[in-house]
Amino acid sequence: MSVGSFGGLVGESESRTRQMIQLAEALAPCILWIDEIDKAFAGFDGRGDSGTTSRVFGTFITWLAEKSSPVFVVATANNIQALPPEMLRRGRFDEIFFVGLPSQEEREAIFNVHLARLRPHNLAAYDLKRLAYETPDFSGAEIEQALIEAMHIGFSQNRDFTNDDILEALSQIIPLARTAQPQIEALQSWAASGKARLASRQSPLAERIEQQRKSNDL
Repeated sequence: MSVGSFGGLVGESESRTRQMIQLAEALAPCILWIDEIDKAFAGFDGRGDSGTTSRVFGTFITWLAEKSSPVFVVATANNIQALPPEMLRRGRFDEIFFVGLPSQEEREAIFNVHLARLRPHNLAAYDLKRLAYETPDFSGAEIEQALIEAMHIGFSQNRDFTNDDILEALSQIIPLARTAQPQIEALQSWAASGKARLASRQSPLAERIEQQRKSNDL
């Protein structure tokens, strides 16, 4: 489901939503993945679309609350604070998880996953611990893009890419956690307030929450 599913004709969007629901239930048991749900429903009260978004939203959350078919619904959102509160109440989604930036140990595992896929017979040539150490504030997607850029560097010189090529590629990427620092910190503060369950106990945010808890206990 995406913003692009909103049709231009009156009633078309609502019809598409019902078709999506019927298809999911026909395929059940299944997983329904909704990517960036905030793009579709954030701030819909102020939209001048003759109530189309509001009706689609009503159809969707009613189904979430009342569905009996084994359809497991998973949705992602970058700006969860902009979503209508009706969507976040218990009974719609069973749990809300905050997926923050990976810890150093998790970044090492991310490098291992990608390099094991790209160079399974030459994995020992890469210093995973150093790569993980050199990538604070990097997301998994940014690590993947750095590896792609490192491959381009090696290819341009008619050779395989090296550990130094990866470090060079990383130096050319400014992670979103730095370019959008205020927004990231606001989201982390929202998660730290207890409104979401942390997806990782090893994340920097989890460590910060634990430090705050220990300080409050003193």
